[in-house]
Amino acid sequence: MNEQFLSLMSIALGAILVSNVVFSQLLGAGPFLGSSGSVHSAVGMGLMVTLVMGLTSAACWPINEYILNPNGLKYIETALFLLTALFLVRLLELVFHKLFPTLRNALDNGLSLAANCAVLGVALQNVQTGSSFLQSLTYGVAGGLGFLLAIVLFASIRERLEFAECPKSFEGVPLALVTAGLMALCFTGFSGLNVFG
Repeated sequence: MNEQFLSLMSIALGAILVSNVVFSQLLGAGPFLGSSGSVHSAVGMGLMVTLVMGLTSAACWPINEYILNPNGLKYIETALFLLTALFLVRLLELVFHKLFPTLRNALDNGLSLAANCAVLGVALQNVQTGSSFLQSLTYGVAGGLGFLLAIVLFASIRERLEFAECPKSFEGVPLALVTAGLMALCFTGFSGLNVFG
């Protein structure tokens, strides 16, 4: 197989399983906990975060390469990437509100939070590692897919836990946090994964 394809697949699998943005890096924990009440809302949030991460990674790479690096403006990259992510989030919200008005309430909950932490974190990691455009885009989309996997798994477990008997002190948020911790522990099992090497 092509070496570049193997490299991109390695980046994608790493972002989804090994260095999952939620479980390994603790980015996007707010939307992860807030939008995981049902599988339906979790899928919507996960897909939107994937879209925003991919677009932000694609937009921030040329900003860094052609504006910040040549002009010595690295000190404003965090602020500029945050503004880029928020602009894209608002643009997507406007487009989706126009095309799909029934999704209005689902999108208002935590997409801005996701832009502040998980999306910004992925964009900054792309710059810090010196990734190419294709690598940045792959890591952004795969990071979003990792978020989608994490939030859908967590939401499906939370839906089943609604019917479980547990001590009164563990009901609600404590049980959700214990569940998230156990899921993060499970994802550490992928830490030695090396499929293409």
